[in-house]
Amino acid sequence: MITVKNVSKKYRIYHSPADRLKEIVTRKKYHKDLQALSGISFSVADGETLGIVGENGAGKSTLLKILQGVVIPDEGEVEVTGKVTGLLELGTGFNHELTGIENIYMNGTLLGMSKDEIDSKRDEIINFTELGDAINDPIKTYSSGMLMRLGFSIAIHADPACFLVDEALSVGDAYFQQKCMRAIQAFKEKGGSIIFVSHDMNAVKTLCDAAIFLEKGSMVNFGNTKEVVDLYLNVILQKSHQGDLPVNIQEKKTEKKYNMNYSETSTGEVELVSFKVFNEKGNEISYIESENVIRVVYEIKPLRDFDEPHYGLMIRNTFGVSIFETNTYCMNVETEKIQKDQNVKVEWLMNLPLSPGAYSFSVGVANKGFDRGSFEEYSLLAHDVEVVTILLNDESIVYGGLLNLKPSICILNKD
Repeated sequence: MITVKNVSKKYRIYHSPADRLKEIVTRKKYHKDLQALSGISFSVADGETLGIVGENGAGKSTLLKILQGVVIPDEGEVEVTGKVTGLLELGTGFNHELTGIENIYMNGTLLGMSKDEIDSKRDEIINFTELGDAINDPIKTYSSGMLMRLGFSIAIHADPACFLVDEALSVGDAYFQQKCMRAIQAFKEKGGSIIFVSHDMNAVKTLCDAAIFLEKGSMVNFGNTKEVVDLYLNVILQKSHQGDLPVNIQEKKTEKKYNMNYSETSTGEVELVSFKVFNEKGNEISYIESENVIRVVYEIKPLRDFDEPHYGLMIRNTFGVSIFETNTYCMNVETEKIQKDQNVKVEWLMNLPLSPGAYSFSVGVANKGFDRGSFEEYSLLAHDVEVVTILLNDESIVYGGLLNLKPSICILNKD
């Protein structure tokens, strides 16, 4: 278990090395303070995975270094039960003049493993890396992906109580990333705690039991993973164009106008008036059999003029992972200008070949599209407006996964 209590960390930034000496001699201030972390508190129980999200420079890596004991906080304390290992910056704890095998012993020792323990796990570590004969080469000849393989394998085989994962994992190829994810999941199932930092929000929502949103060293939100990730994504989208306009964040609405988990980020320029889902017969629904057609209808009220409005729809599963999303700009649908208080009704017609389960619908309204689905202005992002339960279609084949691809098959027996 890890408990973090009111942890803060400040760095001194000097314009040049000489300024350090000037400050000592003259006792004048020649540095500026960078508040990397400020008053961070949370706990991670055994068998729990905590995600940490935030922009570059938010303090994520500094927090992980404090948890691993690499950096000492200025204030607060960290209580850890058991060993903490992880994959932070590539090459940390390695001697690049030594071979892969020699670094297994050196890095393993730094992670608290005894020589006997390393001897007993040496083959497992080497086999997991799949580096082959390269394990006998100096690691200065390794690519970043090879370094990641070696570092991850040593760290996960050190039997930690808590495993830290930073963006270093992203340099590996897709095959090895999946292998690492399976190892992390197995570690969690054995009761290990994980702190996971990533810019892959689907991975965060799939792996993590809770999440923290850091911004400029402060904790914006800590709690339910899907809500924290939604908040982070919405704020990032708004920041991309807002300038001086305020970002209005409502994590939950108290009234039950929409689904109870409805959350909204807006500039106050668009209001969602209504949202309904219908079957082919025109009946409003909250559940439907898979592979049937639905009609999604929502109405918005603009509170200013829009030159080139665009309307979007997203469908997500219970983990908050997007199953499908698009918008009128991406579909090459031309839209007309709208004026303030001129309500617009948007209708979507689609088939739902999804596996049984609950799926939520989210709405987006933006202005002036460009590139492959970006916008100059994001005005409304409303998540989990309504939930529809998909039931198994009796006429469907039995299948696993997210959706029915309706495959055909041909079998040819050779003589």
